[in-house]
Amino acid sequence: MKKVAVTVAVLALGLAACAKNNDANNMTANDTYTENAADSDLNTSMNAAENALENAGNAVDNATDAVQNAADNAADATTNS
Repeated sequence: MKKVAVTVAVLALGLAACAKNNDANNMTANDTYTENAADSDLNTSMNAAENALENAGNAVDNATDAVQNAADNAADATTNS
């Protein structure tokens, strides 16, 4: 009878331990999901910022070229007059 009682107690403790581990595993999975989502959001934001910066740089380059072209055209018009 004592063996049965001990066996039942051990099984009950084992089941209780498993239930707690499932909760811990779920919490770990939720934390991992949250971290991955945060990483994804950060990557998206960084990519957007890098693209905006590159576009701004291209706009400056284009404006510089336009000014240079206008100056060249003015010089050519003066020379050809």
